[in-house]
Amino acid sequence: MEGRVALITGASSGIGAATARRLLDLGYTVYGTARSIERLDRLVTDGGRPLAMDVADDASRRAGVAAVLAEAGRIDVLVNNAGYGSYGVIEDVPVAEARAQFDVNLFGAAELIRLVLPQMRERGAGTIVNISSMGGRLYTPYGGWYHASKYALEALSDCLRMEVGPFGIDVVIIEPGAIRTQWGAIAGERLRTASAQGPYAGQVATTADNLEAGSRPNTLLASPPTVVADAVATALTARRPRTRYPVGVGAKPLILLRTILPDRVFDQVIRLVIGSLF
Repeated sequence: MEGRVALITGASSGIGAATARRLLDLGYTVYGTARSIERLDRLVTDGGRPLAMDVADDASRRAGVAAVLAEAGRIDVLVNNAGYGSYGVIEDVPVAEARAQFDVNLFGAAELIRLVLPQMRERGAGTIVNISSMGGRLYTPYGGWYHASKYALEALSDCLRMEVGPFGIDVVIIEPGAIRTQWGAIAGERLRTASAQGPYAGQVATTADNLEAGSRPNTLLASPPTVVADAVATALTARRPRTRYPVGVGAKPLILLRTILPDRVFDQVIRLVIGSLF
């Protein structure tokens, strides 16, 4: 992988940071982004190249991609990792926040894809890795806008794969289950902010507690972010990568159950497991 260049969004911590370290080990030149470049000190220590970028801002996206192309001359791999979980009862979440969720989780990723594709197509090679979620294949209460954004990312990825495949470009979806990052803590906090009061308050509090539990150090309810980084590396080193890689606690069994169970039966499964996995 010597000489190949990867651009990873949301690389300051969690999945993004673990993926950056893994690709550096494979010999990639890695550009990692965060909204604040000061948060990328670990990336620099590991040998990566920091890049300030807000994936929800068009000028920031364009400037970041242009800077990588000017310095490295190419982007072989784009890992769309930046994202967050905007949890809250659907009727409680303001439309502005729902749009913000899509701006980061979907439209920011899509616009970065548009920016890197021309030079990939010109070279006849490249890989787009979209970090989705098992939440892009199934659903949980109070995560309506988050799940909607990930379902949309999965559909976008499938259509993109068919469009760019003839140009030698691969599109891979990574579907993490419960991963030990700050994602759960942020989602739990947003859920409390949106819906701590009102008719859903009791179950909201329980769900928020369980979301936050996944962020605790050494919890058995979540896998380390390295499992996602390993899946990205597996896809990038495969002669013919799979289109989807479900990884981490809960991902494979729950996605399988979603494909074989009727909706209302699966509803009951989610009600049973929500206390331990979400």
